[in-house]
Amino acid sequence: MVGMMKKVKTFEVIFSDPSKTAYSSGDKVAGRVALEVSEVTRVSALRVLGVGCAKVEYAKGKQRCREEMDYLKYEDTLHLDDQPTDKDGSVTLRPGNKYEYMFGFELPQQGQLVSSYKGKFGSVQYYVKALLERPSHPTLETTKNFDVVEPLDVNTPDLDSPAAGAKEKKVTCMFIPDGQVSLNARIDRRGFCEGEDICISAKFENTCSRIVVPKAAIIAKHTYQANGRTKVFRQKLSSVRGNHIISGMCDAWQGKTIRVPKIKPSILGCNIIRVEYALMIYVHIPGSDKLMLELPLVIGTVPYNGLSSRNNSMCSQGGSSTSSNSWVSLRMPSAPPSYCDITRDCRLDTPLTPLLDDYDEGDSPLFMNAPEFQFPPLPAYSEVDQEYNGNPLVQAC
Repeated sequence: MVGMMKKVKTFEVIFSDPSKTAYSSGDKVAGRVALEVSEVTRVSALRVLGVGCAKVEYAKGKQRCREEMDYLKYEDTLHLDDQPTDKDGSVTLRPGNKYEYMFGFELPQQGQLVSSYKGKFGSVQYYVKALLERPSHPTLETTKNFDVVEPLDVNTPDLDSPAAGAKEKKVTCMFIPDGQVSLNARIDRRGFCEGEDICISAKFENTCSRIVVPKAAIIAKHTYQANGRTKVFRQKLSSVRGNHIISGMCDAWQGKTIRVPKIKPSILGCNIIRVEYALMIYVHIPGSDKLMLELPLVIGTVPYNGLSSRNNSMCSQGGSSTSSNSWVSLRMPSAPPSYCDITRDCRLDTPLTPLLDDYDEGDSPLFMNAPEFQFPPLPAYSEVDQEYNGNPLVQAC
């Protein structure tokens, strides 16, 4: 084997545009196969393959679940220009010369590919493979990967529509009713791109005896299918938190933001791998399960270019008329500011960690009379608690 490798000094795939970071459907993938030998070598054929494949593999007990799906299959036999060939089609390569075999092919049209992806239990990979066939010798292989990013426009009517919802949870203590916690929330659209801010409008109400903490997080849901089985892996990507809410009090988020981190776009067109995102708004209740509401998100590649001024105004002018108008349906006052807004805590949780139902050490104690909790000074104005009598929001599809 060592002797055979000595005959081939250089064998690699080189793309025509090395600076190109990603390809899309309909693009041309072009380049050359560079070949240099150390001894006189006969080559019967040099073939190039363009391959795109989605793979899922994971263990389910003692069973190994595997599934594959092809998205790209291209094959061609390359020839050297101005190079004499023998009767059987083979060529003779000599040391000291550098040989280049040119190749090029077009990717399938939009709708036939999915973006490159690498996850915990599966991947979508694209690559060019060159096969060097020599008489009486094993075939040599070399590969070069390339990324595919399928365009996903967030400016469609479906993704530009708002998403909203409401939930409540009754709390008990030793099987005795202990009030309830409720939330309703809304975002103006469902489609976002990396680096954009998601503006959240929400109202929280706490009538139980415990001190609760509202939070929001961007969640990734990876779904893998193989052998008729489904495996789901969830991750918390980034999060923000609000202020503690004591018993009998409400709190409101008007334009609170959370930024979309650097993540891959949603994968919705693959039958065996699906990557979905959601904005999870939840309330941590000591001694009880969290109250959770998920609003669907789609992470795209074409940034939002619609009524962005409306969205930016909501984020930067929380007390402005723009922000107030977006909350007409929730019957919430725009002024004076919430009592809980006097002290703000926008601490980020650890990114890129699995979403676990863990207890945050910095959260509130179980009951109101905990000695370590200190209230901020009373505001200079008198605050009137307005009860919400509107109809519950219906989550947009």
